[in-house]
Amino acid sequence: MNYNEAQQYKKEALQKADESVLQNFHIIITPAITDESAKYIEDFLKNPDKFNDESCKKYSSDGEFEVVSFKKENE
Repeated sequence: MNYNEAQQYKKEALQKADESVLQNFHIIITPAITDESAKYIEDFLKNPDKFNDESCKKYSSDGEFEVVSFKKENE
């Protein structure tokens, strides 16, 4: 999906998620290409506060994105 579609999908996912999901999982937009997504997530995990939804754009070579969720690491 393109970036705008991914933004809408994420917005809907956040609205439907219960509080425990929001507290325990990252829900982010990533590039659709697996290698690009892996690099984005790796960089995101180093400092999540430095990233916003638009950060994923510079990691994508084809302008296609997906919304993913994964468990937050215990701090």
